[in-house]
Amino acid sequence: MHTVTLEDARRVIAAAEQKATEIGQPMNIAVVDAGGNLVAHVRQDGAWIGSVNISINKAWTSKAFDISTKDLGDNSQPTQQFFGIQNTNGGKVAIFAGGIPLSRDGVVVGAIGVSGGSGEQDHAVAEAGVAGL
Repeated sequence: MHTVTLEDARRVIAAAEQKATEIGQPMNIAVVDAGGNLVAHVRQDGAWIGSVNISINKAWTSKAFDISTKDLGDNSQPTQQFFGIQNTNGGKVAIFAGGIPLSRDGVVVGAIGVSGGSGEQDHAVAEAGVAGL
């Protein structure tokens, strides 16, 4: 299957939640499928409500461009090739760390988006989620 399933999303979220708990930072964690559609979302107790849509947008962005949002952000700074990309797609494009594609057998099958901490924390929790796939 070339997309994440609900079962996959639950495993990814569980691994990400474990990392968020380990570092003591409540997070919003979203998983989208190969079409960028939301499969599952968790808002841990105490996680910012303002980060719900951010986590979903990070997951969507990562899948839409098949790139981590951290890398997209690095390439969207002034003088870089994707400067201004965050203004496309109705402002839905997230250009800060926390979104990472999910791959199976070299094919991107979805993405995870995490929001609620620093960029480093969001990225670390997302990486833990990727490892859960």
